[in-house]
Amino acid sequence: MKNKELRIKYQLSDDISELRAEDQELMRRAREALKGAYAPYSGFQVGAAVRLANGEIFIGSNQENASLPAGLCAERVALYAANAAYPDVPVEALAISVHNPKEPHLQPATPCGPCRQVLEEAEQRFGQEFPIILGGDGSQLLILPNASTLLPLAFHADFLKKDSPS
Repeated sequence: MKNKELRIKYQLSDDISELRAEDQELMRRAREALKGAYAPYSGFQVGAAVRLANGEIFIGSNQENASLPAGLCAERVALYAANAAYPDVPVEALAISVHNPKEPHLQPATPCGPCRQVLEEAEQRFGQEFPIILGGDGSQLLILPNASTLLPLAFHADFLKKDSPS
């Protein structure tokens, strides 16, 4: 048996001005998307903005439902809208912002498990990694270089392929 170790690298920023101009705009769009969040059950609002390689930006917000599995997270709303409009254009960057009107969420929050899997597949689909910028109600940002930072040892579509008959 061999011991292995996983390490992740990420960046912390204390202010949005430390980001590149196009990433500042992406985070601003994610924060604007919070206005469309429908979160009457959790009170936890999430906004996301996806920039595609062609420069188009799509936003999404979380949409809850009394039948909990029927809701959808902001990052998936944004990614699926982008994929529906431009199915052959890879993601260039993603920004996610969270807000809790009852209690400020000063730290950036990371995506849920299913969203991590969707982000990972978006990278696998086009063979291209993209940064994920996370923010909360405070000024601190967490910048991840790619989806595998969030989901090491992810499940991949290759696992579903069967061996060819001999």
